[in-house]
Amino acid sequence: MKKLIALLALTASPAFAATGPFFSLRNTDFIVTIAFLIFVGILIYFKIPSIIGGLLDKRAEGIRADLDEARRLREEAQEIYASYERRQREVKTQADEIVANAKREAEAQAAKAREDLKQSIARRLKAAEDQISSAESDAVKAVRDRAVQTAIAAASEILGKQVGSGQRSAGIDEAIEDVARRLN
Repeated sequence: MKKLIALLALTASPAFAATGPFFSLRNTDFIVTIAFLIFVGILIYFKIPSIIGGLLDKRAEGIRADLDEARRLREEAQEIYASYERRQREVKTQADEIVANAKREAEAQAAKAREDLKQSIARRLKAAEDQISSAESDAVKAVRDRAVQTAIAAASEILGKQVGSGQRSAGIDEAIEDVARRLN
C-alpha cells in the first residue's frame, strides 16, 4: 500500500501532467481524479467516515443532553419564579394586614389615650375643686373662729364695763352660752 502511494505520488507530479487524452498520466484532471479516489479509499479503509459519524453522534447526544438539561433548568427556574411570586404576594398581603392592624391599634391607643387624658383632667379638676372648697371651708372656719374670738373679747369687755363684779361672772357665763348657741 505504501508503495502504491509512493508510486502515485511520483506519477502525480506536475511534470507528468499535460494536456492530451483523459486516461493518460499526462492529463492533470485524470491524476487529480485518481488521487481523490485513492484519498477516499484510504478514508474508507481506515473507517474515518464511521469515526467522524460516531463523533458527530456523540456531539449530537451531548447537545441533546445539554438541551434537556437546559429545558429542565428552565422549568425549575419557572417553578422557583412562580413560587417567589406567590410568596411575594403572600408577604405583601401579610404586610398589608400588619399595617392595617398597626393603624387600628394606633387609633385604639390614641382613643384610649384621649379617654385617659379626659379622665385625668376630670380627676385633676375634681381635686382642684376639692382643694378650693376645702380652702374655702378652712377660710370660713378661720373667719368664724376669729369672729367668735372677737365677739367673745368684745362681749367680755362690754360686760366688764357694765356689770359689777358679782354679776359679772353670771352674765359672762350667760353671754358665752348665748354666743355659743348662735354660732352652732
